[in-house]
Order: sequence, then C-alpha cells, then structure tokens
Amino acid sequence: MIRVAVIGYGYWGPNIVRNFRLTPGVRVTTICDSDTSVHQRIRRDYPDIEVVNEWKDVMRSPSIDAVAVVTPVTTHYDIAREALSNGKHVFVEKPFTRTVSQAAKLIDLAAANRLQIMVDHTFLFTGAVRKIKQLVEQKVLGDIYYYDSTRVNLGMFQHDVNVVWDLAPHDFSIMLYLLGETPESVTASGSSHVNSHEDVAYITVNFPHKTLLAHFNVNWLSPVKVRTTLIGGKRKMLVWDDLSQDEKIKIYDKGVNVKSREGIYDLLVAYRSGDMHAPKVDRREALTLECEHFVECIASGKSPLNDGEAGYEVVRMLQACDKSLRENGKPVRL
Repeated sequence: MIRVAVIGYGYWGPNIVRNFRLTPGVRVTTICDSDTSVHQRIRRDYPDIEVVNEWKDVMRSPSIDAVAVVTPVTTHYDIAREALSNGKHVFVEKPFTRTVSQAAKLIDLAAANRLQIMVDHTFLFTGAVRKIKQLVEQKVLGDIYYYDSTRVNLGMFQHDVNVVWDLAPHDFSIMLYLLGETPESVTASGSSHVNSHEDVAYITVNFPHKTLLAHFNVNWLSPVKVRTTLIGGKRKMLVWDDLSQDEKIKIYDKGVNVKSREGIYDLLVAYRSGDMHAPKVDRREALTLECEHFVECIASGKSPLNDGEAGYEVVRMLQACDKSLRENGKPVRL
C-alpha cells in the first residue's frame, strides 16, 4: 500500500485527492493546505484523512511514501526537494519548476535516492492523445509538416505567471510526446492588457528538421473557449477538438501531391480530397490513468512517461519563451 499526502487543495487539488483515492494500492493519508478556511470542507468530504497546514510536517512523517505537490509553481522546487530528501516519491503539478536549473537538481536528487518524479502532464493520458500517438507512430499521417495548437478562453488570470506558463505547458508536453522531436529554437510574441503578465501570446517552434514547424496560440482574452490542434502530414491531416463530445479526432484524407520539382513553371500541384474518418477514443478519465501509472512506476521502478526529464524539456521551452518575449520576439535557441 502506497501512502500519499496531497499538498495544496485549491483548484486542482480536489481532483488529485479523488483520483488517488480511487487508485488501487493507494491510501491518501494526509491533505495539507496553508489556507485553514478549506480545512472544514476537507474534513467534511474526507473525515478519514488527516488535515494539516504546514507542508514541512508532512515531510517528517515516516508513514508517507509519496507526495503530490499541487501548489503554485514558485513553491514546487522547495517542496519537491524536501520530499525527495526525505525519501518520498513526488508527483508535481505542471509546470515542473520555475527554472531549468531547479528541474535538473530535482532530477539528480531523485536519481541519487532512487525515487520517482512524475510531472502532471495529464493530457498525455487522454484517449485522444494516445490515439494520435498511435496514428503518428503507424505513419497514418505520413511525415509531419506542421503542428498548430489553439488554447484560448476568457480568464482565468493568474497573478504569478503569464499565459504562456499557465496554458502552454499542456501543449508543449503533448507536442513533445506526439512528435518525438527535440525543438531547435523558440520565438514568442505577446502583450499584457489586464495586469503585468502577458495574457495573449503567439509561439513558433522550429526543429532541426526544417520542414517541420509548430505554432501555438495561448490567450486569456478570447470570448470563446477553444481547444483545437491541427496536425498536417504528407498523407493525411488531423483535427483534434478537445471540447467535442462526440468526435474528438477527425482524420482527413486531404493533401497536396507535387508532380514535378524541375522548375517553378513546370510545377504541377494536384489536390487530394478524400473521406473523413473519426476514430473511437478511450473515454476513461485521464487523471485516473495517470495516478495508476504513477503507482505502477513506483512498484516496478520504471521511469514514468511524464518523468522529470519530460518536465525539464517543457520548462526549457517556457524559459525560452520568456526570453523571447523580453527581446521582442527574437528567436531563442534551446
């Protein structure tokens, strides 16, 4: 039985508690939150779980095997470092840390103590992303030409990070997982309207393989909520609408065939337009599968799909975006 403590019971914390309680082989023993006003609600919902307000008390407990860190990103490093130093596995809300240096130190500490780090890149466990990964690996789309993602909504404005750090970790982690390619550089432009943090941003990611390009639109000021990803391949093209209830993925047998490359005047382009196919995707809750994967990795010793290294790569891209934003959209090499 793996005994888990959850630190932070704000927006995402209740979901973490609920799913770990549903995970076989896990017992949530403690919930920690510095806001004592939520303690009564926790005790009402989970009378069998200990409630504390100091996370350092959790670290000293020998009866806790793993810690889920569901707090602001500026606190991730200190809490995770303390947990690893005290022999506890760590599950960390995205983004992993505030800097790549912090991420690297946590990875080294976990390796030295033979402990697991899992970064909460929940979307990797959705049925849609797992299906797209299968399609990419099977070359159904052919060579990938572009990856285009839009994640926009009205709010929720964050006081400690900009829209890139809030929304882009989802899409960066998904892209890195699906494409299996290491980016070469990042270009970001954005603007601030409500507070000092950028609330609208556009990001372009370049790869060593020059024919592949990725673009991201993240926005807290959109009148509508959009969660759409387009992946264009040589053979077929795919649209993933995460808000769709029925057909989350649509595969289009559309594309362009070039018949001649001998000269611009001899270039013949044929447009291909075939059927659309909407494959069935697994409807199980992604966070449930992620919690089960965490427990499985602790038991087996294998590295999680979304381990510290995966979290490090996302933080590396986020830091590069910040630098590009400060330098008015100048490309930043990774």
